[in-house]
Amino acid sequence: MKIVSGYNDTKKLLSREVSAGDYTVTESLKKKLEKMFGTGDPEVAVGQIIAGVRKRGDAALFDYSLKIDGIKLESLEISREQIKKARRKIDSRLMSALKIAADSIYSFHVLQRDAVMAGAGCMGESTIARPLGKVGVYAPGGTASYPSTVLMTAIPAKVAGVRNVILMTPPGSDGEVAPAVLAAADFARVDRVFRIGGAQAIAALAFGTETVPYVDKICGPGNIFVMLAKKLVYGVVDIDGLQGPSEVVIIADEKARPKYLAAEILAQAEHDALASSIMITTSQRIAEEVMHMVVEQLPEIKRKDIAAESLANSGVIAVVESIDQAIELSNMYAPEHLCLDIKDTKAYINRITNAGCIFIGDEPTVVMGDYVAGPSHALPTGGTARFSSPLNITDFIKYINVVEINEDKLRELGPAAITIARAEGLEAHAQAVEKRLEKDCP
Repeated sequence: MKIVSGYNDTKKLLSREVSAGDYTVTESLKKKLEKMFGTGDPEVAVGQIIAGVRKRGDAALFDYSLKIDGIKLESLEISREQIKKARRKIDSRLMSALKIAADSIYSFHVLQRDAVMAGAGCMGESTIARPLGKVGVYAPGGTASYPSTVLMTAIPAKVAGVRNVILMTPPGSDGEVAPAVLAAADFARVDRVFRIGGAQAIAALAFGTETVPYVDKICGPGNIFVMLAKKLVYGVVDIDGLQGPSEVVIIADEKARPKYLAAEILAQAEHDALASSIMITTSQRIAEEVMHMVVEQLPEIKRKDIAAESLANSGVIAVVESIDQAIELSNMYAPEHLCLDIKDTKAYINRITNAGCIFIGDEPTVVMGDYVAGPSHALPTGGTARFSSPLNITDFIKYINVVEINEDKLRELGPAAITIARAEGLEAHAQAVEKRLEKDCP
């Protein structure tokens, strides 16, 4: 982790030179791909996987599970009875925590849904809001399990009115999905669950197989192969975005407590080696103390090797002259998470233009947003917060315009339509209106 001083040097360091859609391919990954698919290019390999699923359906899903992950599956779908059994295996404290999280996420999105639908209602009969019919949710799995991802993606879809939510998640080496993930699926009222991961899962959701239904939209994070698959199937289905490594910007002043800031940095760094943990402060003292605390706390966490690599790659503590400069730098960077650990945080909210989620208050910590605060933790990364939003109710609602043309409206607007049509060289368009305007038209 490095300390940098001054606005200009910090700006240069935080300028994003790589777009959100770019990715790095290690030599070991290239060799693995060449052995499996005859190419070292992940996008070409993913294209082959998608084509295989489109052509061979379920058979390709079984084959790719064995070929890529070394797992021989006996079945693709997890039954309701298996989900019920999984719930009984879970510690009561975890079950209680999952329920608290689910209730909080549900409550937030009900309020959001009601506000959105009230807004649509202001348009009267000219706009109809309809939920999507089928949505696919991808939750990473395999060596780790993320029940929170299931809750944060599936619950907003169900609250929006999506009838069928299908969960895809890779199994562990034993071919089973973690009980906590299945319990989360139950809390989120997911309709069907499949033990399928990787690009093949995305392909199955996009095009359907004998067992897996095709969907209208695919949501959720994943590794490079999942993201590339989402990119390639976009247009056949909608996607929520191309999420990259997690990132946080913390803006801190003299009132912030170094121990907590260091813990916040490490919480972000333990995600993976590509995660970015950035703190911008107006205090040299805070910068130095936080650096000391990070070194002190690092050995205490289980994923210390991952966190250490992350901090070495993308850990930054910047010292600037003012909070104004810090906010300007943050808006330029457009972080996934923005944590304001400063005095009068609400006074600065209106100055934030680019961020996935802003954390304020006496105890601002991103972890609460990761699990239990209510808003979805599926946020724009890689600078895409400049133009995109967190996963929300509107991701699962489409609008249909209703245009009513009566005789008065035809006579009022028809001549303008005729003029524009002829200006564009579309004579049949012009005549379609002219014929209706003719008094004696049969």
